[in-house]
Amino acid sequence: MAANFCGWTLQSPFLYSFKRPSIRSSFIRSSSSTSSNGNLPIKESFSGEPEADVVVIGSGIGGLCCGALLARYSQDVLVLESHDLPGGAAHSFEIKGYKFDSGPSLFSGLQSRGPQANPLAQVLDALGESLPCAKYDSWMVYLPEGDFLSRIGPTDFFKDLEKYAGPNAVQEWEKLLGAILPLSSAAMALPPLSIRGDLGVLSTAAARYAPSLLKSFIKMGPQGALGATKLLRPFSEIVDSLQLKDPFIRNWIDLLSFLLAGVKSDGILSAEMIYMFAEWYKQGCTLEYPIDGTGAVVEALVRGLEKFGGRLSLKSHVENIVIENGRAVGVKLKNGQFVRARKAVVSNASMWDTLKLLPPGALPDSYVTGVNKTPQCESFMHLHLGFDAKEQGVADDLEIHHIVVNDWDRGVDADQNVVLISVPSVLSPNLAPPGKHVLHAYLPGTEPFGLWEGLDRRSAEYKNLKSQRSEVMWRAVERALGPGFKREKCEVSLVGTPLTHQRFLRRNRGTYGPAIEAGKGTFPGHSTPIPQLLCCGDSTFPGIGVPAVAASGAIVANSLVTVSMHSELLDAIGL
Repeated sequence: MAANFCGWTLQSPFLYSFKRPSIRSSFIRSSSSTSSNGNLPIKESFSGEPEADVVVIGSGIGGLCCGALLARYSQDVLVLESHDLPGGAAHSFEIKGYKFDSGPSLFSGLQSRGPQANPLAQVLDALGESLPCAKYDSWMVYLPEGDFLSRIGPTDFFKDLEKYAGPNAVQEWEKLLGAILPLSSAAMALPPLSIRGDLGVLSTAAARYAPSLLKSFIKMGPQGALGATKLLRPFSEIVDSLQLKDPFIRNWIDLLSFLLAGVKSDGILSAEMIYMFAEWYKQGCTLEYPIDGTGAVVEALVRGLEKFGGRLSLKSHVENIVIENGRAVGVKLKNGQFVRARKAVVSNASMWDTLKLLPPGALPDSYVTGVNKTPQCESFMHLHLGFDAKEQGVADDLEIHHIVVNDWDRGVDADQNVVLISVPSVLSPNLAPPGKHVLHAYLPGTEPFGLWEGLDRRSAEYKNLKSQRSEVMWRAVERALGPGFKREKCEVSLVGTPLTHQRFLRRNRGTYGPAIEAGKGTFPGHSTPIPQLLCCGDSTFPGIGVPAVAASGAIVANSLVTVSMHSELLDAIGL
């Protein structure tokens, strides 16, 4: 997986105007030539217009998965990216030899294969791309109850519960695992790569995997099968039905839920949580981190895109989606160039930002109203640091990840309350100069955009607010790194705000994504009222997080090819 912080993959990125790392800055390599002004190295139609079968707007994980799979399906695909590096929320950047992740930080299942694998791993498998990873099984947590090293796996966490929460918490945790782990086979029975957005799904998913799903229900027995009906309900309903009362257990479950999907246990689908529990609390489970950082994920997807003839154009800002006779027929770039899409336009932008790309009246009022009424998660604060480990007195056994919760009573979704810290150079020393560390701390989708709205980024008011609102991250870093750490000794120190998110990721209000709670709403599908316009990414099903956006990109790609082509791909990768 990979979702908020957890399997998690935080889409908490932002670009700084500094030197970028290994990916080339003029990133389109195809058989076509690049125009002299650095715009589109694209094939032209008989009319002289640049064109492709499918034009994808945005090179986030969802857009790249969609584009790369379409190329794998032998479609002529062009991915347009406004910035000078691909990856969107998952891009990396480099300053003074320090290579920073801007978003996803904690992964699992990247090297898994088969029907129950991480959707991103399934896409990489389809592209024939591998992703070397370092493995580990623990992270540090700093809670009101105390600080401890939390380990994944079926037994180690019980020791922490006994020490910090007591025997009642241990009993309730055992009760929870006993109830939900049997449901995991049903939650994981349908590979995301088998799904498509038309009736062909009856062939590629329903009929293909019905036997394994039926086998899962039989294995669970009548009570388990009944419990499986709750997979699409809020996870809190399962927790409540088990009468789990221990405050630590309830708080811990809310924390995991929030890190996974940006909502607490009363807003997350049971299927998501059960999938995560199955990944983290089975025998021999591990977490993974890409050896070359999160940027390596992006590079692998781009390699796959190019390997099959797909094209990526950087610094190609889409100004609007062009509608002719009620259909999406292409896009117009900021420089005025028109790019025709013969089959479809796919937007990897958020639902709110996709609206901005369309001419007035192109969509029904009811659809526009529905988008505008969709609740949004808040935004982020970021702290990126580069420092000398010895000079700062950092321990040799420093963990890669640290979670700080200041006050359970305020709730894990309260602003300035939960801080996440990633020090990936612990496992990947090549991300920093010798003997040094790269660190990323952030507030995970809890920073109110309203505090920042309308501020001039050059003003003293803005700078003062940055200093005030970043203090909680500095304190968390000091707690994690120990008394020897001194702020002023950092060689690199950068603070990102919601305005940074809004500006560089082109995200409406710098948002993390839709705050759609299970039981109260569902993430939209991938089609729109406009023929030939589809959407992927965290504004669409299955939702927020790297596994979810990878799945969304795959679903859109599958929907744009025939059922036979889709089935052949599933056969080729053993699904």
